[in-house]
Amino acid sequence: MADFVRRYFRGPHLVWAKATRLVADDDRGLLLWLPEGAEFACRVDADGRPLRAAPTVEAYGTAPLATRTWRGYDVLLLHPPGAAHSVWWFFAGGEFAGWYVNLESPAVRRDGGIDVVDHHLDIDVAPDRRWRWKDEDEFTDCIGRPGFWSAEQAAAIRAEGERVAAAVEAGRFPFDGTWCDFTPGDWPLPKLPAEGVA
Repeated sequence: MADFVRRYFRGPHLVWAKATRLVADDDRGLLLWLPEGAEFACRVDADGRPLRAAPTVEAYGTAPLATRTWRGYDVLLLHPPGAAHSVWWFFAGGEFAGWYVNLESPAVRRDGGIDVVDHHLDIDVAPDRRWRWKDEDEFTDCIGRPGFWSAEQAAAIRAEGERVAAAVEAGRFPFDGTWCDFTPGDWPLPKLPAEGVA
């Protein structure tokens, strides 16, 4: 097992970098483990809070990048091959707490990690597979803005989400119970590389 950094961009600007553990790399995709206590870096606002929505894509490049400790949930992440999304399993106290679908560009591999461009629009999925869109306003507000997406690209992003939602409703992999009982090994907490993430 190795530390593996998942970098995530908005437009050309690095916004998040999460230190994860590489669990598997096979025909189902790249499987990563992000435990509580792992290091991550994110752009922060003037109050030191993670920057969620900026008025322009350039604003992400000017906000400072700060190192933090991941809190709240342990997360298992799957990047299916070539897919414009990732699927996250959330665990609270070792118990499965639901899925999250992050709509994003297909992952681009690099030495020691992957890069994705975030598409803002996401899907929350409860353990019983009830689902809802998340961040629709942010997604819609970015249509036509320089550095984000055109109306045509936005339609393709939403269509990707609709395909995933159909898999959720049908209980198809990865929403069929696979990895809902995942237990990590006795692994050290992932750390960001000493030389930085940019």
